[in-house]
Amino acid sequence: MTAAATALDRLLDIMARLRDPNSGCPWDLEQNFASIVPHTLEEAYEVADAIEAGDMPGLVGELGDLMFQVVFYAQMASEAGDFAMVDVLESINNKMIERHPHVFSSAEINTAAAQTVAWETHKAAERAKIAVASGRAPSAIDGVIAALPALARADKLQKRAARVGFDWRNAAEVTAKVEEELAEIRAELAGEARPAHVDEEIGDLLFAVANLARHLKVEPEGALRRANAKFERRFRRVEEILRQQGTDPASAGIDRMEEAWNQVKAEERASHP
Repeated sequence: MTAAATALDRLLDIMARLRDPNSGCPWDLEQNFASIVPHTLEEAYEVADAIEAGDMPGLVGELGDLMFQVVFYAQMASEAGDFAMVDVLESINNKMIERHPHVFSSAEINTAAAQTVAWETHKAAERAKIAVASGRAPSAIDGVIAALPALARADKLQKRAARVGFDWRNAAEVTAKVEEELAEIRAELAGEARPAHVDEEIGDLLFAVANLARHLKVEPEGALRRANAKFERRFRRVEEILRQQGTDPASAGIDRMEEAWNQVKAEERASHP
C-alpha cells in the first residue's frame, strides 16, 4: 500500500471515530450535508487564497481541510447507506479516464486547445443525456450551478452562450455596452431613483463588466479578488498613516483620508516604478 493510501485510510478512520454515536465529537455528530456546505465553500476559498498568496506551506494545510470536507460527506453518506468514499474515488477515476481518451486509449489530441474542445464536447454530451432523461430539451447553459459566486457564474453563463454564437464580436462592442449600462444608472439616479430599477441596472452593469473581462481574457472573479486585496492593503496603510499623524481614522474626515490614500499610491509607485 502506498503512503498516500495509508494516509487516506487513516483519515477515513479518524472521520469514522468523530462520527461514532457513542464516543464521537458532539459537533461532528450534529452535522448533516446542508450544514457542512458553508464550511466546504469557505475551505475552497481558503485554498484559493493560499494560492493567490503563493503560500505553499499554507496550501498544504488548506488542501487537507478541503479533503476533510469530502471525507465528511462520504462518511455521512456511508452511514445512510447511500455511498462510501471508495465510490467517490471510483467515480472520479472513471470520469478522468473517460474524458482523456488521448491518454488512456488510442484517440489523438495533440494540443491543450484541442483537449479543451474535446473535454467540453464530452461534458455537453453528458449534460444533454441528463436533460433528455429528465424530460426536457438540452440547453447550452445546462449545468451552470446557481450556487457559484455571482461573478463567476456570469462569466460561465457568457462562455456557454458564446459557444453557440451568442456573443459580442469584440471587446469594443462590450465596452460600449458597459458605457450604455452606466448611462442607464445615471439616468435612473437623475430621476426617481427607484430602488428596484437601480438594483436591476447595477446587476446589468456588473454582468456587462464580467463580459468585458471575458473578452479581454481576464478571469473576473480573480481580478476582483486581487482588487479587494489591493484595497485592503492600501486602506490599512491609510489607517496607519493617520494614526502616525495622531488622528483617529474614524474621525479623520474624507479629505484627510483622501490625502493619505494618495500618499499610499505614491509610495507604491515609488517602490514599483
